[in-house]
Amino acid sequence: MSSLYPFRSVGPRARGVARVGAILGVLVAINLTANLAGLAHREWVIPLSVLALVTVVKLRGMHWSELGLSVRHMPRGLAYGVAATVAVAVVVTAGCLIPLTSPFFLSERYSDLRMAVFSALVLIPLMTVLPEEFAFRGVLQGALERTFGTRGVFVVGSVAFGLWHVTTSLGLTSGNAGLSDLLGTGLVGQLAGVALAVAATSVAGAAFIWVRRHSRSLLAPIGLHWAFNAVGALAAALTWRAVAG
Repeated sequence: MSSLYPFRSVGPRARGVARVGAILGVLVAINLTANLAGLAHREWVIPLSVLALVTVVKLRGMHWSELGLSVRHMPRGLAYGVAATVAVAVVVTAGCLIPLTSPFFLSERYSDLRMAVFSALVLIPLMTVLPEEFAFRGVLQGALERTFGTRGVFVVGSVAFGLWHVTTSLGLTSGNAGLSDLLGTGLVGQLAGVALAVAATSVAGAAFIWVRRHSRSLLAPIGLHWAFNAVGALAAALTWRAVAG
């Protein structure tokens, strides 16, 4: 009987592929607009756009559990997030104390301690962690799970997250003492810095996906993501103070 309807299963699959493609297209547009368009108050483009994206996919039938926002799984997600934060803090602290790796924490963006604290507690959560987690481990991962399963989630989700960071890593080596010494500040060094950033954030994206899948809650990757960024910012500020002192 199924041979009489050879395209019966094509419809939902095609719609799923189109849904994923549309989400990826929206994320590309958001990223380019926020980082390259030169708009006033462009720091709000990503948070507000992602909020609109979440609203649209929810209205179109995506479940809270697909977004990682099921209340039932939040305690488990919180436990994963806290454990991840502690683990990252230990690793970053060790990295700051080792002379070979401490120069890589000398990011000029966080040379001022007060700015680093404000970034860790306000800017990083609101402008980076929450929007990116809702977009990638919420909306995109939910859509990928529906259509491509586990392999698609890890491959597409992690690579997309890595490529998301191309525009924000264009001046990476010139603003980091360790990377400047390692790669240089010329064009080749800048391109190498972008490639390194994409590779590193793709790996990080896979880690975020893993904790999201195992905890079944968005709270887990939010905690891990915040730990990487915020603890890193504080470590950078403290490393600068140690160098200056």
